[in-house]
Amino acid sequence: MENVKPSSTNLAFKWAIINVLTSIVITYAFQFLNIDQNSPARYLAFIPFIVFLLMAQKEYRDQLGGFLTYGEGFMGGFLFSIFAGLLGAIFIYVYLTFLSPQVFEQSLADAQTKMESKGLSSEQVDSAMAITKKYGTLFGAIGAVIGSIFIGAIIALIGAAIFKKERSILDIEQSSDNYTDPVV
Repeated sequence: MENVKPSSTNLAFKWAIINVLTSIVITYAFQFLNIDQNSPARYLAFIPFIVFLLMAQKEYRDQLGGFLTYGEGFMGGFLFSIFAGLLGAIFIYVYLTFLSPQVFEQSLADAQTKMESKGLSSEQVDSAMAITKKYGTLFGAIGAVIGSIFIGAIIALIGAAIFKKERSILDIEQSSDNYTDPVV
């Protein structure tokens, strides 16, 4: 009987859920500690994203018997970044719209102050603020998906190079773990 190759999709989704839960904790910790949204500390949220992407790739390699092609490694990390981006976008939208709308209002006030300090006319500021109030949370969610996929693709490429370990001829002959792709 032949073994079926493990699914990178399931692993990627598992680690994406863990990533989003960690992001929720970090978001509320920043809010509780009253850390400014524009503080350099906001980049700390990228650390769990990177770590969990790499953990997804490593776990996938482990499930494949310690061997992983570059393409398999990249796909596992890339799927993680897609799922993390989508789940993160849902959280951002819910967070800014329902859970903590005051955070969105504060960012609007900051944006208005910046526009006024750049010397924009009041009509330009009012027009920009009207669009931002109407679509800002949606743009934030879409930006999260695009950013997650872009950054995730780069990190997945690097992680795939780190975790890549292809089977040699000797490994294939000695191994009884011949995986076959499931019939679709």
